[in-house]
Amino acid sequence: MSSSPLIHPSAVIDPAAQLDASVAVGPYAVIGPHVVIGARTRIGAHCVIEGHTRIGADNRIYQFASLGGDPQDKKYAGEPTRLVIGERNTIREFCTFNTGTVQDRGETTVGSDNWIMAYVHIAHDCVVGDQTILANNATLAGHVHVGDHAIIGGLTGIHQFCHIGAHAMAGFASHVSQDVPPYLMVDGNPLAVRGLNTEGLRRRGFSAARIGALKQAYRLLYRQGLTLEAALAALDALVQQLHGQGGDVGGADVQRLRDFVAASRRGIAR
Repeated sequence: MSSSPLIHPSAVIDPAAQLDASVAVGPYAVIGPHVVIGARTRIGAHCVIEGHTRIGADNRIYQFASLGGDPQDKKYAGEPTRLVIGERNTIREFCTFNTGTVQDRGETTVGSDNWIMAYVHIAHDCVVGDQTILANNATLAGHVHVGDHAIIGGLTGIHQFCHIGAHAMAGFASHVSQDVPPYLMVDGNPLAVRGLNTEGLRRRGFSAARIGALKQAYRLLYRQGLTLEAALAALDALVQQLHGQGGDVGGADVQRLRDFVAASRRGIAR
């Protein structure tokens, strides 16, 4: 590995590591024996990549990142748990991603096309989807799930086991201790729901009809004074109504929102 012109001679790469021939590694980086790195991924100076870590193609990992370290869990006893990172992610300086634990999936997963800014921490057994944005110093405790296209603001902390739905947005310096349903915008400490992430949905190509359906769902869940059980029943009725209008415009979106709320174990931000 060290003879490649793309690998700086000061990098320390275990002979058992599996790096595609097109991988570039910067000065003083350290890569452990159980690491697999896909094509055209670039590893910055002083990065440490260890543990049972698999990284896909076309990632850009900036200097001083630490990926694949042991989980910060006192129950961890050296089991060969994993970190899996997809493709085309940008991972900025000083990020820390840990491997999983046997108490959960045994794997921390980061999807593809994510924009992950400096000092972000992704703890053990987290699942981060695709095309998310995690701003500077966003911190995910263990077992957190973040859906596709979600945005987590800078200095925001997410409590362990919380789920953040697809297309949701948590604003700057928020304290998230309950699940955040898809499509919503939240912020603050204590956390408050501010409405639909309407601008984000428009930017991702949601039509006015789809957004209108989600506005109806939002009113049922947050503005009618309904109990959660009654709101779920009302959302079921709305899904049936949207299905009956032909073309199912917005029906699948409302169904996703309804199913997330029904499945929540920590309770939703409300």
